[in-house]
Amino acid sequence: MDLDEVADRLYALPPSEFTAARTAEARAAKDAGDVRLSREIARLRRPTVSAWAVNRLAREHPAELGELLDVGERLRAAWQEQDADALAELAQRRGEVAARVGRLARQRGDLSAAAGTEVDQTLDAALVDAGAAAEVRQGRLVKPLQYSGFAPAPIPRAPVSRRKRGAEEKAEDEAAQARAREEAEVRKARERQEAEAAHQEWLRELEAARTEHDERAEKVAALEKKLGKARKKLEEARQRLEVTQREERHARQRLER
Repeated sequence: MDLDEVADRLYALPPSEFTAARTAEARAAKDAGDVRLSREIARLRRPTVSAWAVNRLAREHPAELGELLDVGERLRAAWQEQDADALAELAQRRGEVAARVGRLARQRGDLSAAAGTEVDQTLDAALVDAGAAAEVRQGRLVKPLQYSGFAPAPIPRAPVSRRKRGAEEKAEDEAAQARAREEAEVRKARERQEAEAAHQEWLRELEAARTEHDERAEKVAALEKKLGKARKKLEEARQRLEVTQREERHARQRLER
């Protein structure tokens, strides 16, 4: 058993089952004598619901996810080459495939609106960034991904009039502001969701630690009680030994007279 094998099993589980399973895996590794592996397992973080949904895609729908990531790879190449025809074709293809993969992620119907948005953002990040694509393909995400860099420069647009350009820039600014507000709201919702999930996880960890503490405290109390009795018996034995030694000495002295 190694960390990769354990991580694959854990990140295939729903978040609600992760903590208990991680504890069991860590205990099994410790019982097997592999303390280092036990500690590494204990450090694995519980995934958010949206991260788990993407991890599930990687395991249950690898072909569909692979198709989306392939479109992303070709898009990045087209951006690099400034291939307008390829970009136009792949942009349409991207929308079709992303919509289909997004529906697969929502099949179980247990994703909130915020989690669904995070899934879409994670898939978008995988389309744009090769590193994010590799993380998504591995299926061990802990939290959703969000691309914060810059895509390769697009193909320059044909010149337009100053008035039209001004109107376009205004529309683009308004759209950018709207996107920024939406992203801020989503980010705030995600951070709260992560904070709540972390709090619940630590509550479970606290309860487990308190239970273990109480059990060990009971054992220590029982041992201390036994130790007290043993010390009492030891003291009685010591006193008996002293009396016996004294009487033996007196008996020897009388014999020697």
